Amino acid sequence: SDSEIIGYALDTLYNVISNDLEEEEQEENLPKQVDDLGSQFTEIFIKQQENVTLLLTLVEEFDFHVRWPGVKLLTSLLKQQGPQVQQIILVSPMGVSRLMDLLADSREVIRNDGVLLLQQLTKSNAAIQKIVAFENAFERLLDIITEEGNSDGGIVVEDCLLLLQNLLKNNNSNQNFFKEGSYIQRMKPWFEVGDDNCGWSAQKVTNLHLMLQLVRVLVSPTNPPGATSSCQKAMFHCGLLQQLCTILMATGTINTVSEVIRGCQMNQDYFASVNAPSNPPRPAIVVLLMSMVNERQPFVLRCAVLYCFQCFLYKNQKGQGEIVSTLLPSTIDGNSVSAGQLLCGGLFSTDSLSNWCAAVALAHALQENATLKEQLLRVQLATSIGNPPVSLLQQCTNILSQGSKVQTRVGLLMLLCTWLSNCSIAVTHFLHNPANIPFLTGQIAENLGEEEQLVQGLCALLLGISIYYNDNSLENHRKEKLKQLIEKRIGRENFIEKLGFISKHELYSRAAQKPQPSFSSPDHMMFDHEFTKLVKELEGIISKAIYKSSEEDKKEEEVKKTLEQHDNIVTHYKKVIREQDQELEELKQRINTLTSQNEQLQATVTQQVSQIQQHKDQYNLLKVQLGKDTQHHNSHSDTFQMNGIQVEEVSKLREELEEWKNKHELLQGQLREKDSVIEKMKSAPLEMGTTEQPSETSRSGGLEHSNELQKELEMLRSQIQLQSAEISKLQIENQKLQVMVPVNKLLPTLLLVDIKGSLGKEVCGSKATGHSVGLGRYRYEVKALSEEKESLKQHLDSSSSTVAVLQDEKSKLQQEVAESKKEQDDLLVLLADQDQKLSALKIKLKDLGLPVEDEDDIESGDQGDEDEDGDEEEQD
Repeated sequence: SDSEIIGYALDTLYNVISNDLEEEEQEENLPKQVDDLGSQFTEIFIKQQENVTLLLTLVEEFDFHVRWPGVKLLTSLLKQQGPQVQQIILVSPMGVSRLMDLLADSREVIRNDGVLLLQQLTKSNAAIQKIVAFENAFERLLDIITEEGNSDGGIVVEDCLLLLQNLLKNNNSNQNFFKEGSYIQRMKPWFEVGDDNCGWSAQKVTNLHLMLQLVRVLVSPTNPPGATSSCQKAMFHCGLLQQLCTILMATGTINTVSEVIRGCQMNQDYFASVNAPSNPPRPAIVVLLMSMVNERQPFVLRCAVLYCFQCFLYKNQKGQGEIVSTLLPSTIDGNSVSAGQLLCGGLFSTDSLSNWCAAVALAHALQENATLKEQLLRVQLATSIGNPPVSLLQQCTNILSQGSKVQTRVGLLMLLCTWLSNCSIAVTHFLHNPANIPFLTGQIAENLGEEEQLVQGLCALLLGISIYYNDNSLENHRKEKLKQLIEKRIGRENFIEKLGFISKHELYSRAAQKPQPSFSSPDHMMFDHEFTKLVKELEGIISKAIYKSSEEDKKEEEVKKTLEQHDNIVTHYKKVIREQDQELEELKQRINTLTSQNEQLQATVTQQVSQIQQHKDQYNLLKVQLGKDTQHHNSHSDTFQMNGIQVEEVSKLREELEEWKNKHELLQGQLREKDSVIEKMKSAPLEMGTTEQPSETSRSGGLEHSNELQKELEMLRSQIQLQSAEISKLQIENQKLQVMVPVNKLLPTLLLVDIKGSLGKEVCGSKATGHSVGLGRYRYEVKALSEEKESLKQHLDSSSSTVAVLQDEKSKLQQEVAESKKEQDDLLVLLADQDQKLSALKIKLKDLGLPVEDEDDIESGDQGDEDEDGDEEEQD
């Protein structure tokens, strides 16, 4: 529980186990003994796995005095017994995750020592590397590098880069995770270092070197082809390749750029377009080749340029053609230096390293490209003034025969073997020179020292290629004669033995390991990686060819001819199939075009059909409406639509009309009853005058009857007011309908006017007369409309007359409304007369001495007729 004591205990264990010696102790010669002690103490400590588990728990503590010594102790344990401690941490629950938290510590000391701890933890352990990567290590390490200033950072950046290399090198899963996580894009700012590369600190150079190595880890030729290709494309798309090319000359990024473009057509095409910052601007390839064939340049740089050129041509037939084309007569430009001219210059210079590099570079331009091998036979060289030009092939054999340095001869023999393999025409050109075969047999037959054995083996390979790929077009150099020559001059066994010198050579084995040429000194540059593949392929084939008899050769020739014929047939059919594919593709395109046109036409036809159908429906509707309008005018039926007014609305209006009729008849009946009552009341005073003594009961009955008449009169007044308001409402609706009715729908409008006119007339009491007049008028209008429908002019005239008729009908309707108002006024005058008569009657009754009560004293009048009759009897 005491953090200080725990810290001292961890420091003590660290001092016991660690091999970090003081300066004075380092001067003594006791390193092995100390190493053994630290390893022994570590072994004792980790025998109990609980110790490591407890240490992982202490590393989780935030207290600086506990966490920091715990990190140092665990790092020391991993240095002493790495695999064993790794296994304990791997099986410990959340062991790796606990250590990943160190990268997030805000204290730089712990964070930096945490990076060193993870370096030791991730060494040579793919499982831990994957766990660390999936614990977001890439994100955290790249953040630290950015915070520290990228390449300008200190030792912390170097440690982070070393940890990233541990996580990515030879770990395809982590490489894919790094690419998929878009971390390649974050590497681009690392190389934004500017053009001025002088005055860099040693730490910055180290950081940049590690950064370039990290890029190469992702695109190494030893990675799976698919993974390398995807990383190469990502580097192109994010601009990393372009950034590297800008500092190509300044910082020595040649090897890195080489592997970024190797085998990736897109990146190779971009590299071909890059210009070096020279005046005038020249292609970067040309400037690099200048360095390669310049003997004053450093050896490391020349090797890097050769590797870059090889990577540029790897599986790049387009680039190969561009290089070879600069050698052909029709494309040579005397005003500028081309890649081909530089290669030829290096091929025949006095520097053996330049000879070798140029020969290997030219061999890569011909690799697996029979067409270019044939084209290169056309290249002619002017060796000296006054002498005729010689072919490039002849010049190579001339230099071979002059006994130059071993490195030069090895380079030229590798070029010739690559050139002649799988190219019968080149073999014929080579055999056409009578000095070539004697030179080769003489080189193979001699017993020379170890240095010359390599040349002998390559000469045997070249002679075997001349036999195997010989098409027997030269009578003196047929296969059988060359075999007989080997048998007589060299011996088959001796020939096979000399041929085996190549693959047994130490430098051959070293070159076969990886594509990049890596040599400790220029003298060791003897073999090219791609050439070792060719030797592997041809060694067994040539050995069999040498031992074959003439009959077997004949059979083989027949088989070859058969195969050639078969290949010709296959080629012919391929050509036919290709042409048919092209025709089929064209027909497919035409079909697609016609199909799209057909779909457009079908859509147009469908649209036109729908439009025609709409027009037909509109025509039929107009036709039906016209027939209905005629029928309705003839029969006055109510089954059509009048300018938006449906049948239900017409029937509703008719119901309201019937209702108003009934009300009007009821009112007339009530008026008749009142008239009869008034007549009775007029005759009442006469009866009273002849009667001697009227009774009290009869007087009270008369008064009650007068009060009832007064109430009924008030009711009549209110009903007349309601009737007036309803008539005004009908007039407003009539005006609205007249505005809405179009001129071209004449018949429904006339019928509506007829209904409204009939309504007005019926309200006013003249229903029968209005109907008879309206029917006659509408029949006349229907007949006139049917006659005027023949032409447009008649229709317009009809419309004008219709407007006049509507105006006339409107004036009639207004006149009828005025008459209705006049009748209402007459009715009101009549009621006023009745009131006056009632008042006069009341006065007469008062004069006669009969009591007359006011309206407020009148009883409700609910007594029946029997009571009234009883009162009259009592009065009598």
